[in-house]
Formats: sequence, structure tokens, C-alpha cells
Amino acid sequence: MKEEKHYGLFTAVSMIVGICVGSGIFFKADDILGATGGNVPLGILVFCIGAFSIIFGSITLTQLANRTEKTGGVVAYFEEFISDKAASAFGWFQLFVYLPTITVVVSWVSGIYTCMLLGLPNTLETQTLIGTGYMAFFFLLNYFSLRLGGYFQNLATIMKLIPLIAVAIVGIFWKEPAPIVPPELAVPITNVGWGWLAALAPMAFSYDGWTIATNITHEVKNPKRTMPLALTIGPLVVLGIYLTYFSGLVSIAGSEYILAVGDEATTTIGISLLGERGGSIILSFVLIAILGVTNGVIMGMLRLPQALAEKNMLPNSAKVKRIDPKSQLSPAAAQIAFAISFVWMVLHYLTQKSAILGGGDVSEIAIVFSYLTYVILYLKVISMKKEGVITSSFFGWITPVFAIMGSAIILIGGIVSNPTYVPIFILFCFVVCFIGYKYYEKKITA
Repeated sequence: MKEEKHYGLFTAVSMIVGICVGSGIFFKADDILGATGGNVPLGILVFCIGAFSIIFGSITLTQLANRTEKTGGVVAYFEEFISDKAASAFGWFQLFVYLPTITVVVSWVSGIYTCMLLGLPNTLETQTLIGTGYMAFFFLLNYFSLRLGGYFQNLATIMKLIPLIAVAIVGIFWKEPAPIVPPELAVPITNVGWGWLAALAPMAFSYDGWTIATNITHEVKNPKRTMPLALTIGPLVVLGIYLTYFSGLVSIAGSEYILAVGDEATTTIGISLLGERGGSIILSFVLIAILGVTNGVIMGMLRLPQALAEKNMLPNSAKVKRIDPKSQLSPAAAQIAFAISFVWMVLHYLTQKSAILGGGDVSEIAIVFSYLTYVILYLKVISMKKEGVITSSFFGWITPVFAIMGSAIILIGGIVSNPTYVPIFILFCFVVCFIGYKYYEKKITA
């Protein structure tokens, strides 16, 4: 039976915007400003580089999406165009590093904003404890009720745009002086030289998730025209939202104040706009938005072990892919997903406590490594152009070359952000991929 094509351009663009505009912009804007030494134009440049990387990367991947009947997004592209063993390697990276690190970081950030909203001690221990509670709750919610998890996701998607749009609009007309910076918290604006490249790591987090949009290619009307168009318009819309929010944030709070108080600048903006209770109102919207991201990532994390097991890419695949009729999910897959996430929560706590990653976190490095893996697919597109499979020079040469450049820029930014530990972490990601590769190789030769 032929698959129904029921998504148009608007839906495809909405999906990209809904995925990319997540938690990152709320708690990474100050990190980007800090990495640029408080230089606002440089911060704007960083956001533009992010859009550049996504536009050419996503358009390049559509050349693969249009030529395969397999579902599963990027894992399916590795399986179809590279090899089953490469797909297993990428799948292991997604399961054991990429998705769980994002899960624990957004859960932890939910804990940070909960402390701010409720006036709880904003210590790393409290943040982590609350974040772990949120993580466990959403694993249980999505396992036992697919419908409730979906409802919450829809609500959070709407809620997260409200503070972004409000700050952007008000910032245009804001004439009041910036808040006074507490002397003990003052951070001077400095010339960081090429150190601004470190801002590319938190920027990559803010834009992450765009590859998921390629999963709906087969359900889109006229995909060869619609998807490249959507994957160009979508990132530009995200860029517009980010730039207006970032400009509004700086206009209302000022660079010096944002550098001094970090994530708490959101509270100040709420008070400036809505009075004493305004901080709590804005924080409530932001918290729901971030919880929505947590819920969304966990929805994907729950299903990944099952998806890999169906391809026999995990040990005990027969058990892992067994679905419970009531929950319509695999109990073993859920247990594996939560266990991996919990381990990463502990590791995240240790890295933050020791500050070995500076102002960054484990998810940023995993995202940087994911851009490295995309280069393999970009090179495959170039190879397909050489073979005559792709006839367009724009899609076969220009877009993949620019996509590779975007990945290289993000890699450089990640290394600059922490030249000691980022290369070690990237090596660790390679090791995970190698184990996944060798496991599947051994499986098919056994």
C-alpha cells in the first residue's frame, strides 16, 4: 500500500522550528555572550553561523532522504548508504552518549529553573536532585501513557514561544536603563580575540535537533521540492526568533548584567515587564518550555533501544524488542534507556562539580561529535554526484561542501571551548562507535 502524503510545506517548517527552538536559547544565551566577552555583534554572528550549518546540512541530508524507503532518520541513512555496521556504530553513539547526555542536561536545567521559581537553594546538588526527579517522572509518564506524554509536548511547544516573542517585541521599544550590576558579581566586557569560537559549542546545543525533521520526508507532498524548501525556511525562521530574542534580552537587561547573573537575567526581565510577580510568571513559562524539551527527548530515548534491537544491533535484541501490549513499548528498552540516563546524570554532576568542562557540559561535546558523523553522509552525497546519481551541482557539490564547512567550524569551536577535555571526550565517542561497529560485525559473522 502506498504511503499517504499528508504534510505540506507549512507543517514541515513548523516541525523544524518546534524541534530547534527548545531549551537551549533560554540557558545558553548568556553562555554565548560570555564566550564572546559581552560582544553583542559577535553573539549575533554566532547565531548566524549556526543557521548556516543547519541550512546546508539539512538540505544535503534530504538528498539521501529522497532516495530511501527506510524510516529512522539519520540511522537509516547510515544503514542504506554507508553500511549496516556504520548504522550500528552511529546507533550506539546515539543511545549511549548523544540522547542521554541531552536528556540529563535539560533535566538538570529544569532543576535550575525550579530552584529559581520556588526560591529553593540553587546548589548543584539541589538542581541535580530535582532534575533526576523530573527525568524519572517523564520516563514513567511516557512509558505508561503515550497520550499524556503527547499532550504535554503540544502544550510545551506553544508555551515556549510566548516568552521568546514577548521579550523580542518589548526589547524593540525598551528605553529604560539596564539593571545595576552587583559589584561582587561584575564581569567586565573583554576582547576575547579568537576565543569567541568557544561560543559555537553552546550555539550548537541551541540549534540541535534539526535532523529529526528528515524523518517525515516520506509523508510530505512533493518531497523533492518541499523538504529542501522547508529545510531552508525553517532554520531562517529559527534564526529570526533567536536574534530577536537575543537582541531583546540584551536591550532590556544589558550585556554586563547578563554576564553577571547568567540564567537569572530571565527573572529580572520578568520583573521589569510585569512587576514583582513578573519574574515568577516568565520563569513558569520558561520552566514548562524546558520540561517540554525534557519530555520530547525522553520520548525518543525510550524508543531507541527498541529500534536498534529490531535491527539486531544490541545484545539480547530478542528481549529488548519485545513490546508490552498495555504500554505499547518495550519494558527492557525503557529500563535500558533510564539506566543509561541515570549513569550520565551522575557523570554530569561530577563534571559540573569539578568544573573540568569550564562553563560547558557533556551534551555540548556529544553534539559537536554528532556533526562529525554527519560529514560521512555529506561525503556520500558528493560521491553520489560523482557517480551521476545526483545530477544537480548545487545539491551534489555546493550544499555538502558548505555543510562540511559548517561541521568543521562547530568542531573547532568545541575544541576551543575546552582544548584539554573536549578532544578526550571526542575520542571516547569514537570508542563507543567502534564498539557498536565491531559488535554488529561480530554478530553477522557468528
